[in-house]
Amino acid sequence: MPTLILLMIFGAAAFSFWSAGRAAAERAEVVGRDACRAAGVQWLDQSVHSIGLRIIRQESGWLGFERTFRFDYSIDGEDRHVGRMILRGDKLIAFSGPVTREPSQLH
Repeated sequence: MPTLILLMIFGAAAFSFWSAGRAAAERAEVVGRDACRAAGVQWLDQSVHSIGLRIIRQESGWLGFERTFRFDYSIDGEDRHVGRMILRGDKLIAFSGPVTREPSQLH
């Protein structure tokens, strides 16, 4: 019986980790798509790719995850450039990629 309880706790923790990772990837897709639209460039492959995961201490003092994502974009349809963003939870911490000529707010 204790083995089953431990297995259920481990399963719940694994599902929670996976769910938080999917939510971060969906948030990164929105940020990447909006940045490409604002800069007037083409967002390639319609996806982002997770390239890093770190454990960090949040402002509240609790441990959390910092996830790094990359995406590809094209300026003229014949080239390919790499953009990168870092998310802590659902908060955008760093972004490098297409830039707009006019300042705009990314969600």
